[in-house]
Amino acid sequence: MSHDTLPRPRPRPEKTDREPGRPSPARRRRHWTKRPNPLAGLGSLVWLVIVIIPIYAMLSASLTSQDKALSGNPLRPPTSPTLDNYNTVLNSGFGHLLSNTVIVAVAVVGIVLVLCVPLAYVAVRTRDRWSGLAFRVFLLGVAIPAQAVVVPLYLLIAKLDLYDSLLAVILPTAAFAMPVSVLVLVGTLRDVSEELYEAMALDGASPQRMLFQLAIPMARGGISTVVIYAALQAWNGFLFPLIFTQSDGPRVLTLGLFNYVSQFGVNIPALLASVVLSGIPIFVVYLVARRALVGGLMGVGGK
Repeated sequence: MSHDTLPRPRPRPEKTDREPGRPSPARRRRHWTKRPNPLAGLGSLVWLVIVIIPIYAMLSASLTSQDKALSGNPLRPPTSPTLDNYNTVLNSGFGHLLSNTVIVAVAVVGIVLVLCVPLAYVAVRTRDRWSGLAFRVFLLGVAIPAQAVVVPLYLLIAKLDLYDSLLAVILPTAAFAMPVSVLVLVGTLRDVSEELYEAMALDGASPQRMLFQLAIPMARGGISTVVIYAALQAWNGFLFPLIFTQSDGPRVLTLGLFNYVSQFGVNIPALLASVVLSGIPIFVVYLVARRALVGGLMGVGGK
């Protein structure tokens, strides 16, 4: 028998800890992910119904005339839908209210990002006890409700001659959005690998360069989360505009809903039409940043 015809030895099977005939962990994981979960599907369906029904009722009522708003089944589609309620809202100063709300939201988001991103970076990168103490003191704002300090804030704003202006709404809203924003950003920046900072430090990068070229790009998911959170706080804020403004000049959308409430009744279709129109811009912001938002909740950069 020649050397070429010799039988080749069979490769020895690798030793594993699993029992013979038992699927590997990877196969078990794939099998688990493909297994249907009827309870989760049922829960999702119930939650979808809970969310969809109020939205449907609001849209249906906004297309109904005033005399038919309180008659019949609220879940029944309108027999004669009309856009008169939306015309009423658009012709009653809605553009002015919307522009003020956009200014407040953009200003609050800008202040929160400019202050919170460097603050979170310092809290993560600085190891001394003073930075940790300052971070803990700063987070005390999470436990302080706005209603508890509204009177001192009113006196402070009056002393600064900011009453009845958009700044009287912007500054307190940004201040109360900062503790949660710092908490989110600190959690995101702590997930950035220390080796990346060390590599940039070996290349001679300054702390400012590491902030703008490493920390901020890697924390884009957390930053998107903070943007949406701060924008929602500014967009849906009611207490500060109610207390710190008086005239129609700095009025925002949440206060504009009072235009459809009088001592003789409430124009329900117009009120709901205003709610629908005011919710569209912030919903568009969510659609644009939803992937980064989910990425920020799952980890750094969504990876």
